[in-house]
Amino acid sequence: MKATSKKHGKAPGKYYRKGLSLIELTRMFPDDETAEEWFIKARWPNGVFCPKCGSSNIQERPTRKPQPYRCRDCRKDFSVKTGSLMHNSPLGFQTWVIAIYLLTTSLKGVSSMKLHRDLGITQKSAWYLAHRIRENFKYHGDLLAGPIEADESLFGGLEGNKHSDKKLRAGRGAVGKVVVAAVKDRGTNKIVAQVVPGTDAETLQGFVKEYTEDGVTVYTDEHLAYRGLPNHEAVKHSVSEYVRDQAHTNGLESFWSLLKRGYHGTHHHMSPKHLGRYVNEFAGRYNDRPRDTLEQMRSIVQGMDGKRLRYRELIE
Repeated sequence: MKATSKKHGKAPGKYYRKGLSLIELTRMFPDDETAEEWFIKARWPNGVFCPKCGSSNIQERPTRKPQPYRCRDCRKDFSVKTGSLMHNSPLGFQTWVIAIYLLTTSLKGVSSMKLHRDLGITQKSAWYLAHRIRENFKYHGDLLAGPIEADESLFGGLEGNKHSDKKLRAGRGAVGKVVVAAVKDRGTNKIVAQVVPGTDAETLQGFVKEYTEDGVTVYTDEHLAYRGLPNHEAVKHSVSEYVRDQAHTNGLESFWSLLKRGYHGTHHHMSPKHLGRYVNEFAGRYNDRPRDTLEQMRSIVQGMDGKRLRYRELIE
């Protein structure tokens, strides 16, 4: 709920947001029917249209479940799930809306085991459900205008904690780990984070240039890979220099802290194959923080339109 305090400096967190409690959620969506109505309005705010041909010449047949709509132009039957990330899902609409709520509001993520227990579905179904929702968190915004913070972090098990037959014995640093690079726009507080193949200059500078406007000011640590970027300033963490005037990466350090709490505390492990999806989730949720909870949920539903993620694509 919106805070009533006038002393904004003492208000907690995003005090201006309108949240949604679990009690309010269950009152809003007591069954599949009410949840389905919400999905229809969220996906098609301007009226139902055919997901195959785009026609708005639609015949509604409420008794013809699970596909209550028929396109008069292409003669295809469909529902609000058709042609979206919910396509062919046997899970009920209430299950979907609660899952979206949980992934939206859980800042450190939700494990598939918790979803399995909370939603009363199998762990396999919960894992697949969560990954389909994560598809909506990918960044599709404008180039970042800056000033920019850029940094990278390593994810993966420690060599010393591995069984002897799994140790790579190939050195220190990024060996056996996955590299995630990120940039943060201080003007908009937007973050773009992505799994990258290495920590070399070509990779990290290429990532920065891909998501930022030309001539943007870039702040980093002393990693040599960033040397050569235009309008670049660096702080030297190795000598305990973390802030020098405007030069620091504290905004991204906060994001890394949140992501690693999710990695170690919530999921305990994220496979290299799927790490990119979790990174998208944490960055997307970070970027959506200023919005009301229901607005965040509607955005996810609208982002599902026209996307598919088949189970075999996840496991192959």
